[in-house]
Amino acid sequence: MKTIIYDIDPNDIDMNKIKICSKVLANGGTVAFPTETVYGVGANALNPQAVKKIYTAKGRPADNPLIVHISDVKSLYVLVDEVSRATEDLISAFWPGPLTLILKKSKAVPDTITAGLDTVAIRLPMHPIAINLIKEAGIPIAAPSANISGKPSPTRGKHVVDDLFGRVDIIINGGNCEVGLESTVLDMSTNQPTILRPGAVTKKMIEEILGKEINFHETNLGNFEGEIPKAPGMKYIHYAPKAEVIIYRGEIDEVTRRMELDLERYVNLGKRVGIICTESRKRAEGDGSCLAFRGNLFSQKTKQEPHPLASVKSMGVRGEYKTIAANIFRILREFDDEEVDIILTEAVEETELGQAIMNRLIKAAGYNIVEVSNVN
Repeated sequence: MKTIIYDIDPNDIDMNKIKICSKVLANGGTVAFPTETVYGVGANALNPQAVKKIYTAKGRPADNPLIVHISDVKSLYVLVDEVSRATEDLISAFWPGPLTLILKKSKAVPDTITAGLDTVAIRLPMHPIAINLIKEAGIPIAAPSANISGKPSPTRGKHVVDDLFGRVDIIINGGNCEVGLESTVLDMSTNQPTILRPGAVTKKMIEEILGKEINFHETNLGNFEGEIPKAPGMKYIHYAPKAEVIIYRGEIDEVTRRMELDLERYVNLGKRVGIICTESRKRAEGDGSCLAFRGNLFSQKTKQEPHPLASVKSMGVRGEYKTIAANIFRILREFDDEEVDIILTEAVEETELGQAIMNRLIKAAGYNIVEVSNVN
């Protein structure tokens, strides 16, 4: 397949290019485009044959439902059977934005979108390119993340080109995604609202609107077995780079020491190692050197050069979760480009947006977590 790449500035949108892309969508083609969360690969949500092209392009299992993107609230009512008062309150608070709602679908929604379920996932994005593209196409757009299924989600146009060039009709390069994590997915199809995938709209934010406590789905806590997922990102291993990922959780100084010990062990085995840490851990107090490259891990030539088999990347300042969220998928993909064998990463505190960050890291690691106590 020949893929066309269009560069579009979200602050100065070229509507001629948007019109071309919208015609491709209306005619059953596929277009990758930016949203505020991650890049999506879209097709006409009401055309089953077009939707199948998404699954083919991504290598995505057919039992994994897709999120339908709309350009205005009125479009929602065509796609679902009913909208509760609580759902309307959430829409008023968070749309357009990074919240996906699971509702009972109408007959207009084909089973190819929902993996045969009686519910549909719907979101109204806030990115200007996405809004203009959907509006110009005049149809709802099914759009999962624009990556090969299971890999880290794309937050830059380059990521989409790396994965889907030759697999889709058009890729819109619209710069970096602001949020950097997929949307929060909230199941409103039952009497008990449940977060199926955490994101930038947090549990606390939702509870403040609904006036009651809501639940996390059990797949946020452990393995996923035996049922068709209601939303993307619920599988056991997801967002995964090529390398093995290990998460270190515990008191931060002890985590640092354990990561250093394991780094030394892997390097001595000839492994190429990637380190993900917060900024304060990347540089040691006093000597200004990288945390992971003290002592015998430095090059023998100079104390200023790290070991050639190790690479350290900062996710951001500890506690600044918006920055960390925006960086995490980019870092995982950079380590893929560097062909590291193993990735060692700090955990972050699992509060608010930190819950979403840890959800992605844990899925990327396949629940490979080291609980760190005192290192002797």
